[in-house]
Amino acid sequence: MPQEAEQSLPLVRSLPNGIPCHVVFCNRSPRVVLPVWINFRGEPQPFGPIQPWTGQRMTTYVGHPWMFRDAQSDDPMRVNGKELYLPREQNARSQMSLVNITLPVLTLRERCLQVVRKYVSAKDFPRLEIARTLQEDLADKPSLQRDLQCIARRVEQRLLQERQQERQQECSSTHERS
Repeated sequence: MPQEAEQSLPLVRSLPNGIPCHVVFCNRSPRVVLPVWINFRGEPQPFGPIQPWTGQRMTTYVGHPWMFRDAQSDDPMRVNGKELYLPREQNARSQMSLVNITLPVLTLRERCLQVVRKYVSAKDFPRLEIARTLQEDLADKPSLQRDLQCIARRVEQRLLQERQQERQQECSSTHERS
């Protein structure tokens, strides 16, 4: 009987690496932040919360991705201006790397959705006298899993583009030699 094919591992995941990085996750926001390590299978593993305007020392490893979420709303936070922190070898060489966690810049619409989600119960969204599309957007709460999938799609697209460029360069150099 043939074995079921193993499910491939996601692109966004920790890679085995023994090179430690000493970091301070600096919460530079008024929100309680939840650091989330993406494990070797691509699964989010939350760590203890970081209070507003404080920091947390951490030893992580090169190639271990981290995301940060608002502990109350699960809204994504920014880390060094990006949506994901990935320690690299140059981080490992320094004594201690500062990793800055900040609020994202939102559109007025996104911020309004955040505020309404905070003060109105999800069961009451359909009763709000607003456009149905806004009710649907309110019901579509932030999702770490969905954010990971979006990042993985962008990584995959970038890898495909790089491969295509390499092939084009190989073809053009082959034609030049002919």
